[in-house]
Amino acid sequence: MQVPVYSLTGEIVKHIEVSDQVFDEPFREAVVHQAMVRQQANARQGTASTKTRSEVSGSTRKLFRQKHTGFARAGSRRSPIRRGGGVVFGPKPRSYRQAMPKKMRQLALRCMLSVKARDGELKVIEELKLTEPKTKEMVRILAALGVKAPALIVTGEPEASVVKSTRNLPRVKTSPASVLNVVDLLSCRVLVMTESAVRKAEQLWGNGLIQGGDSALLRSVAPSSDN
Repeated sequence: MQVPVYSLTGEIVKHIEVSDQVFDEPFREAVVHQAMVRQQANARQGTASTKTRSEVSGSTRKLFRQKHTGFARAGSRRSPIRRGGGVVFGPKPRSYRQAMPKKMRQLALRCMLSVKARDGELKVIEELKLTEPKTKEMVRILAALGVKAPALIVTGEPEASVVKSTRNLPRVKTSPASVLNVVDLLSCRVLVMTESAVRKAEQLWGNGLIQGGDSALLRSVAPSSDN
């Protein structure tokens, strides 16, 4: 498929051919959802911890005798029903990590890139080189391109000047193509990619990604194109 390439002034300078395997993949909601849940789960620290009745401080002496007081039967002040007592079935440190096959993770990325391209939410620019970090210059570029937050700017390689020029802009995020992820793609309204980032994405998740095999996942993926 062909996509227009914009200059930093918002003008279309040319059209380029992009891989259908990366930017025209049929959308698979279940795979994208699983990739999103996995990424969010793996970001959890899992350090929440509460104390049980055996761990809280306090005497284990019975508060008062069993009978003839007129009160309900009471044991230790560590009881969960008392203030300062232990917590019943509270959280303990644990791992929330989820596994997902590499081919499925890459398929989810291709699905999201394809959705952005089909819905007109993908803006490809020639290059994004700034001589010095300036937030005002980045605001001017985004306005010329008609980009409104939330937005994701993807470059081929990490660009320090681009990162510094963008970090003070609310709901605008930058990322090199190699660490692109599903959650960032789902969170942005407009995806801005440099031409080098597009080629990097094709190199990482395009031709020759899946070779051989007879699993259901491999059968569901379209054959590689020659682009």
